[in-house]
Amino acid sequence: MPVDTDADAFDDLDAADREALAELSDDDRLGPVIDRHGPLTIEPADDPFERLVVSILRQQVSMASAAATRERLFDAVEVTPGGLLAADESTLKDAGLSRQKTRYVRNVAEAFADNGWDHEAFAAMSDGEVREELTAITGVGEWTANMQLLFTLGRPDVFPVGDLGVRKGMEELHGREMSRAEMVEEAERWAPYRSYASLYLWRAKEDIAASVDEVVGEES
Repeated sequence: MPVDTDADAFDDLDAADREALAELSDDDRLGPVIDRHGPLTIEPADDPFERLVVSILRQQVSMASAAATRERLFDAVEVTPGGLLAADESTLKDAGLSRQKTRYVRNVAEAFADNGWDHEAFAAMSDGEVREELTAITGVGEWTANMQLLFTLGRPDVFPVGDLGVRKGMEELHGREMSRAEMVEEAERWAPYRSYASLYLWRAKEDIAASVDEVVGEES
């Protein structure tokens, strides 16, 4: 998610990014945030399996803790469906995975192995279909599925209201506490570019970026 506050940087965007940011820049609430931070874009991850494993590692822990576990895990095993299924439970425990998260990442590995999922397979699915497939895996909830849609598949219209940072950003923009239902309704104004709007909600207030570097998923 590159940040460039030089206005000329908008000229360097591809057509889809430029169209999305041009429309959102006209929004009276979001426009000033875009002016402050410049163009933020959605860049799909190279490996959907690796990215989903990382999302699971980030569930309900700080980013620092998740990053440390990620480094140990990637050093210890080959982070592929076959590599994780073949790894000893003790190896995963030593890398920092709890018993629960070991079960979750293995569930994901089995699903990818059984379904042959890759970027091409997901490209044939709608956002709803991706959510349905992923949330059928024990350990993958709505937040994790939305992170996959946004940061792995680069879908342009995802609004992850289950994310703490997005909710903080919405309340900052509106100047009041809001229910999730209200947030979803308000975010309709940004369709079909709610993924881009979410990038700015994470930066809507100075202290949000710091605390939401502690991005947490609220899944069990």
